[in-house]
Order: sequence, then C-alpha cells, then structure tokens
Amino acid sequence: MSQDLSGKVAAVTGAASGIGLECARAMLDAGVEVVLIDHAEDRLRRACNELGPRAHALRVDLTDPADVSAMMPRILERTGRLDIFHANAGAYVGGEVIEGDPDSWDRMLNLNVNAAFRSIHAVLPHMAERGSGDIIVTSSVAGFVPVVWEPIYTASKFAIQAFVHTLRRQVIKHGIRVGAVAPGPVVTPLIDDWPAAKLEEARASNSLMEVREVAEAVLFMLTRSPGVTIRDLVILPKGVDL
Repeated sequence: MSQDLSGKVAAVTGAASGIGLECARAMLDAGVEVVLIDHAEDRLRRACNELGPRAHALRVDLTDPADVSAMMPRILERTGRLDIFHANAGAYVGGEVIEGDPDSWDRMLNLNVNAAFRSIHAVLPHMAERGSGDIIVTSSVAGFVPVVWEPIYTASKFAIQAFVHTLRRQVIKHGIRVGAVAPGPVVTPLIDDWPAAKLEEARASNSLMEVREVAEAVLFMLTRSPGVTIRDLVILPKGVDL
C-alpha cells in the first residue's frame, strides 16, 4: 500500500534545474510543500514562480560549510518542519585521468561527496528529534558499475553508496529511512561536456533517460509504507547493457 505524501514538507538540493527541479515538481504534484535549494538564485526564483506558492526558493552554496550549517534554520523559517530531504546536487567530470584537471576533480568531489555529507548532517538532528524522516540521495549506476569513461565521477558515487548503506543502518533507530536513487545517463546539464559523438551515439541507441523518469522513481521510494525502505533503486535506459 502506498503512502500519501499530502501535507509533508521536503527540501531538494540542486533544484534549479534537471533532476532536482523535476523531483520538486513531482513532490508538489503529490501534495508536498517543497523548499528548492540551489546556488543559482535567479533560476530558483523563476522555478518557484512557475511552481506556485508551496514552492520556496532558498539560495545555498553547498560548497560553503557556513552556508550549509545555516541551511536547516532557514528551511524551518519557511516551513516549520522537514519530513523529506533529497540530497540531489552534483556535478560531472569525465574523461581520461592522464589528461584530467585535478582542480576540476576537487570541485566535483567537494559537491558530490562533501556537500552531500554536510547537508545530510545538517538535517539529521531535526528528523531524529521528530522520530521520522526520509533522506533520498541521488547516486548513479556508476556507484555500482565502474564506468571507464568517468573514473573520478565513479569514485564519487561509490563514496555516496558507502555512505548511504552505513548511514541507513545508523539512523534506523531514529525512525529515519535512507535510500539512493541510482539512474543511468539522464538528459540534464550534467552531460553537457560529453563529446558530441558520445552523446549522438547514446541518443541513437536509446541509452538516455528523461528527468521525469527519475522523479517517478523517487516518488515511488517516498510512497512506500513506513515499514519498508528502498535502499537502492537503480534505473536504466533500456538501451544500456550493464
């Protein structure tokens, strides 16, 4: 039996575009009040104006520890509580390591790993005090199957998987569910730096998904009965053979 989400409150990071924006939209359609979190303030405000009065814009630089520490009080100012936290923000770097830019790796790893850890840490005390909550983390199929084209990105998602699996077991006692949604390639700005030939090949082979398909998976995870946790949900385009 699925759980009704009406009246719940969620916060989604990386919500100004891509998967985050579509997940926020799906939650709003399900009756959830949503705080959209991103560093891109103009895009955030445009999104919230489009989405309506139950969508709240919150600019946070997730790579700034002080900004992340102040995030939860600012969420509570807007909504009074938090039931769902979707740690979705992330970046992508692919390519040959020998030709790579370690500074770009650092920026990606800081957002994909450290920012995810810090932002989840920021919301956990509130959820633990209330004795309930859902934490969803946007991972990737690259967290399960090492992708030769993207070794640094793959490493960041393996770190996310390890964190999700261990955190879930720590916070069961607080009534908090933790799970990862792990999509294959999705049509978002994250793949803008793919080589043109790789992108063309992926489209031709039906190897890309749309953001709405990820949002539908996240909604499925959140609407399971309270006694069930979807620990990992891997979703792939039908043209991906893994």
